Amino acid sequence: MDKKKWILPYLKQYRGSFMLVIFLGTLTILFSGGLMFTSGYLISKASTRPESILMVYVPIVGVRTFGIGRAVLSYMEKLTGHQFVLRILSEMRVRLYKIIEPQALFLRSCYGTGDILGVLADDIEHLQDFYLKTLFPSIVSLVIYAMILIGSGLFSLWFSFLLGLIVGLLIFVGPIFSYIYMRKKNEQFKRGKHRLYQQLTDAVFGISDWLFSGRYMDFIKRYETQQLELQEIESKKKAFINWRDLFNQVILGVTVIFSIYWANGMTLKGEIPGTFIAAFALVMLSLLESFFPISEAVSEGASYQESLNRLENLESKEGYRQTVEKKMDMIDHVSIELKHVSFQFSSATPLLNDFSLKIDPGEKIAILGPSGAGKSTLLKLIQGALVPTSGEVLINGKKADELFIPNIMSVLNQKAYLFHTSVLNNIKLGSPELRDEVVYEAARQVQLHEMIQELPNGYYTNMHETGQRFSGGERQRIALARILVKQTPVIIMDEPTLGLDPITENRLLETIFDTFKEKTIIWVTHHLAGMEKMDRILFIDKGKITMAGSHQQLLETEERYQRLLQLDYPVKLGGRLK
Repeated sequence: MDKKKWILPYLKQYRGSFMLVIFLGTLTILFSGGLMFTSGYLISKASTRPESILMVYVPIVGVRTFGIGRAVLSYMEKLTGHQFVLRILSEMRVRLYKIIEPQALFLRSCYGTGDILGVLADDIEHLQDFYLKTLFPSIVSLVIYAMILIGSGLFSLWFSFLLGLIVGLLIFVGPIFSYIYMRKKNEQFKRGKHRLYQQLTDAVFGISDWLFSGRYMDFIKRYETQQLELQEIESKKKAFINWRDLFNQVILGVTVIFSIYWANGMTLKGEIPGTFIAAFALVMLSLLESFFPISEAVSEGASYQESLNRLENLESKEGYRQTVEKKMDMIDHVSIELKHVSFQFSSATPLLNDFSLKIDPGEKIAILGPSGAGKSTLLKLIQGALVPTSGEVLINGKKADELFIPNIMSVLNQKAYLFHTSVLNNIKLGSPELRDEVVYEAARQVQLHEMIQELPNGYYTNMHETGQRFSGGERQRIALARILVKQTPVIIMDEPTLGLDPITENRLLETIFDTFKEKTIIWVTHHLAGMEKMDRILFIDKGKITMAGSHQQLLETEERYQRLLQLDYPVKLGGRLK
């Protein structure tokens, strides 16, 4: 198991707490053994009918001390252990978020949504079990094993040797067989579970396709079949665990009987009093139970390894992303080229078919077409979020899915998400190191500076969840300011004016084209307001370009464009044609 990055650093960082947990866990088991030892001795001594209560007073006090001490130590060990683990998990989750958040599109091109969901839902949480159910019990058990051998060796070396062999079946032999069998089953179960994650997320995102095609029952049956397969694997695991536990109990019984036989022989030789026979049997019964978790701990090793591998892969992508990010920092001019690109999901009809397009630095392109024409797919390919089935998407001659897109492109969606924090933080999103003056200048450019200053706390006014205290146009302008401070050379707009009234829409478009006049703009829209400001207008239908040209060229030569303009402008621009 590779522990170099996700295990050992945290153990070193919190080594004091780690050693305290091991110490308290060892003391808890020793106090439990002490309770059983003094109880066995007390019962045996009481059966001899001592002449005075003082003859059993010390073991009575011992039973009380060990009983209360075991409960207190057990509570302290669990409290300390959980605090230790939760502190580590908190840092792991923050670390994972810092890896995933800046490279969401980058990861999307390498992993499915189900994979990312599996990491977030399972892997970090799974490492909690590694500490609580594997690492702590295993180390404590090995410490107790060493103490048993040393303690029994003080009475008899041959007894210590034979006891070490028998108990070794619990410590070494059982866990090895458990690891060999459970490793394969755990890998099968983990793969099946993540396959279900992937299918479920894909089905949720494509639920309309399943319903419209009428094949939703096929998906349900396949999902249920795979669930049954996982249940069968789980049943086999439980059956093996039952047999393993039976083996452990048999070893425990043999060890106790062997201890009774040895203690009886020592009594007959006069080396120990007879009241120690039950004490030795009971203390062995208590101490050996602490070895049972080792088999369970070792058998889960493969599943922990898989979780660590996924986390390691994500972090390696982060390292690669950071390298790419540094290389792409100084780019001011970006050319985009799609060469004979086709894309389709599995065996579905291609959304793009032999699609070619070149966008020069600073060019402004409008992409129009009916729903389902492939516009959104085209944007995802340009952003590297999807990899083409065939062909290439190149940015400055390099494949889009291999570049750190957030340093190259900014996206203005239909509804920019604003967070429950200040206006300043919302504009700085993704660039927290920016000086406030840069934010103020961006706000001036989108004509919001005066309005923000009039708010109760100015730029420090809380926007509330999703920016509820602001209008739709104001929210989009704040999103524009967020893009401005990033200073990316390419701006992608996906229906940014959808749902706005015509006056607000026109004002927002004027602001966009004035603010981003030196940048490349790729604008996906359904209507024709603002088309006169674009260098090229592309109509896409069924994955192909069916019409292309400037606003004036299409107005003069394309009857279809004229009809669309007649339908759209009366609503959007008061019936004026340009």
